Amino acid sequence: MSPLSELAHKVRAQLTAPGAPFEMVEVNVDGRSVRAYRNAFPTLPALIASGRAHGAKPFIRYQGEAWTFDRFFAEADAVAAQLRAWGVQPGERVAIAMRNRPEWAVVFAAAALIGAVPAPLNSFGLGEELHAALDDVEPRVFACDAERLARIGGDTRVADCRILCVGEAEMPAGITDYRIAATRAAEPVSSPALGPDDPALILFTSGATSRAKGVLSSQRAVCQALFNIDYIGALSGMTSPEAVAALMAKGLPPTTLTAVPLFHVSGLHAQLLSALRNGRQLVFVSRWDPAQALEVIREERITQFNGAPSMVMQLLAQPGFDDPTQTGTLAGLGFGGAGLPQRLIDEVMQRRPNSLSGIGFGLTETNGVGAAASGALFAYQPRSSGLTSPIVDVRIADADGQPLPPCEQGEIWLRGVTVMQGYWRNPEATAAAMSDGWFRTGDVGYLDEEGFLFVVDRIKDVINRCGEKIAAAEVESCLLHQPDVLEAAVFAVPDEETGEAVVAVVSVREGSGLDAHALRAHVGAHLAAYKVPAVVQVLTDALPRNPAGKLLKGQLRKAFVDAAQG
Repeated sequence: MSPLSELAHKVRAQLTAPGAPFEMVEVNVDGRSVRAYRNAFPTLPALIASGRAHGAKPFIRYQGEAWTFDRFFAEADAVAAQLRAWGVQPGERVAIAMRNRPEWAVVFAAAALIGAVPAPLNSFGLGEELHAALDDVEPRVFACDAERLARIGGDTRVADCRILCVGEAEMPAGITDYRIAATRAAEPVSSPALGPDDPALILFTSGATSRAKGVLSSQRAVCQALFNIDYIGALSGMTSPEAVAALMAKGLPPTTLTAVPLFHVSGLHAQLLSALRNGRQLVFVSRWDPAQALEVIREERITQFNGAPSMVMQLLAQPGFDDPTQTGTLAGLGFGGAGLPQRLIDEVMQRRPNSLSGIGFGLTETNGVGAAASGALFAYQPRSSGLTSPIVDVRIADADGQPLPPCEQGEIWLRGVTVMQGYWRNPEATAAAMSDGWFRTGDVGYLDEEGFLFVVDRIKDVINRCGEKIAAAEVESCLLHQPDVLEAAVFAVPDEETGEAVVAVVSVREGSGLDAHALRAHVGAHLAAYKVPAVVQVLTDALPRNPAGKLLKGQLRKAFVDAAQG
């Protein structure tokens, strides 16, 4: 074991020892004993309310407007009072669909503070996708912006569901204007009595099915995951003292550029809720634009940017990124997901040496908890996804579910206090994904002898485009709704700008007249723009299948890549 790895394990033992800030205890979850942080908040309302202590400190900046913690909580209390006036009870759902903006965060906090279950929806979704999610969660309230309201035609199609809308124009009849609800003075809400196993949050994940699944997490799972982010920060700081000293010497308040969507764990847990708890500042942008991001970094003196690897690559490619007057405040870059492209690793190591850059691996189903490394640990093993967290067990499983020894590849299974309670109203999918408390991730990887996790492949048929997960089956299903489409195979190919691009190979009825343009337009009319295939290859021959009738996507992908390279 290297000296740095030895130091990391020593620091971990120190941080988690009895009486230490991250002391471990055993708790019972579903009849199983699992490790947990003793000092984590017990419930999400308690965690959110702790942010009141930050008072007049700046919290969120958005389009030139500054929100202090005081203003944020004044509006959250007002919206919470409105939710209660509408009769929203603990455990009932409040759905949210907006671009990143302060009001998104306000509604989330207001719902959580009264014990309701926030259910953030994918704001990129079109009407059909939003209606499907609303039908799943059956919210008492749907909070949205004007664009999302238009997409659902002004109607949630859910009985007795109120709509709270953020917008500049006058609201249609029956729609409550956020500005009216949020500006009524209200006393801080008193949170209901909640237990650790009560529901706290529903987040949607694409997964490998044709319809997004809601992931239900308990109060304890969410709070433990958020405390784990603090642990990762402490471990990084204690193993990268030079980088921390350099950041401290600049005297800048920690400020994160939030460009990833708030409906993902990477935006919600690691940025919004972590900043709310710790009194840090966030700068929201509603859309990803690398040129604009560079301007925001300079103007807002950003110290941290976390995003999908493709977003970081686009940022690094901007003219002026290496100019200290442009990005001199930036102390670290963070990447979510699995192994990074070697080109990106090389560029970060060369252009941001001795920084607090890092990587994390986690899933919606584990509230983002899995493995992480930043600073010196990331520089030591940049191809890995980091060291596993203290509150998660990792099993590298063979085809029979049996554990494999270090350095042997298998499916990554995770078990621990932050794992979901299940897929919302979908016991079949839950049973397929869970085994005796273990969540089967669908990712292939291995643990090395020092405890670093390496993710090398995916079992699930999921495409990762700019950090957005796209279920191939969902796009295939959409294509097959065209009567003249006989077969459809959708898969990923590497792409320098987006990480992975969506490609479809489609067999159509002879004489149909369907072409690539028409098929892309068809998908664009039903699914979010980022799910539309970059390339559609139209054939009149049958697609290749194995003797069992399964589509040979690997063969199609290889043929496509070979043709593109030739």
